[in-house]
Amino acid sequence: MGDGTLLRLATAGSVDDGKSTLVGRLLHDTRSVLADQLEAVERVSRDRGLDRADLALLTDGLRAEREQGITIDVAYRYFATARRTFVLADCPGHVQYTRNTVTGASTADVVVVLVDARNGVVEQTRRHLAVAALLRVPHVALAVNKIDLVGFDQAWVTAIAKEVAGLAEELGVPDVRTLPVSALDGDNVVTRSERTPWYNGPTLLEYLETVPLDLDPRHEAFRFPVQYVLRPQSGNRSGEHRDYRAYAGQVATGVVRVGDEVVVLPSGRRTTVAGLDTADGPLDQAFAPQSVAVRLADDLDVSRGDLLAHPEGTPAVTQDLEATVCWLAERELRPGRRLLLKHGTRTVRAVVREIRSRLELDPVAGSPAQSLALNDIGRVVLRLAAPVAADPYAVSRRTGSFLLIDDHDGWTLAAGMVGDPRGEGRALDDLHTPGP
Repeated sequence: MGDGTLLRLATAGSVDDGKSTLVGRLLHDTRSVLADQLEAVERVSRDRGLDRADLALLTDGLRAEREQGITIDVAYRYFATARRTFVLADCPGHVQYTRNTVTGASTADVVVVLVDARNGVVEQTRRHLAVAALLRVPHVALAVNKIDLVGFDQAWVTAIAKEVAGLAEELGVPDVRTLPVSALDGDNVVTRSERTPWYNGPTLLEYLETVPLDLDPRHEAFRFPVQYVLRPQSGNRSGEHRDYRAYAGQVATGVVRVGDEVVVLPSGRRTTVAGLDTADGPLDQAFAPQSVAVRLADDLDVSRGDLLAHPEGTPAVTQDLEATVCWLAERELRPGRRLLLKHGTRTVRAVVREIRSRLELDPVAGSPAQSLALNDIGRVVLRLAAPVAADPYAVSRRTGSFLLIDDHDGWTLAAGMVGDPRGEGRALDDLHTPGP
């Protein structure tokens, strides 16, 4: 088993780039496949006339995926090595499933983007890199796959790496590592290949085991969305619990200690932390992502949806949000649309005041838009019926994200990322500024 360090990764790639085979190879070569699963794959592979196990069958779990040979839904896989444990989100490659890729990459520490060595950078490569940039994924592993089909020629890999490096700089992707692999044969996936003597870097697994996890939520400013108010039940006459009142939830980011001064948002009232309670007893401090009940020194009006934060560097309290959204619904988004915005534990009514731009990928730029269609990524301005306390997504992925929801049927319509009012954050702002 792993040593307790958890890495969340997502895979993305165009259709037929070999993504399912790469994931299957990673699971197979790390001995993360049960014997009966492998036997079933080998049996189906023989029935199809193949001379080896088709490892892609380990990941394409839905019948429609197996029949069409594509990945449709996000599938989560779990495996571990002696150095680290992993949660892998296997995302679709088709453009019509971009929304699924957004879902899978939204919590990832690393996105593995596959490129077919023969085809190089295609539109979906640009789209997946743009999604990684917009979601502030800190690391991208560019897996140049099928190098066996180009004779293990270094020049092919070098050309692709150079093009992606330029695109990454344009998008604002902070870290890209290029790895030449053959998912079919296993070259440089788990085992180092003797057929790439010109490559001195890590295998894909070595990279995943050693990439630094530099987005620990405990290092961010303290944020605590109130989920539930705990108070004595009517009829409870126990003197011990008669005056008990606490605010339950999960620490989203940062650390809080008994005695710390905190501010309640959006009201702006200040108080201090009198106690931190859990089912296992009281704590002196709590940190993300612990679930606790916070007792306050003063009797303030605090309810579900409010946010507790340290007074220094508090998030902006506003009823106007400029944000990037990935539209997930069949019906187009147009100005004037009324919906619900869910930010943390707070849900408020909202109206779309303006659609400023739509992200175009070739070249990467924002173009003026009057609407957003399914899978479009665009810049919008929202007016809220009540204020929310939101950080820019560039500052915090956890408290800078939100969902847009249909107020009639409750369906999720969009995933959103709060923009920075100061204009910082290239991937979130510059990309969506329409040209002259």
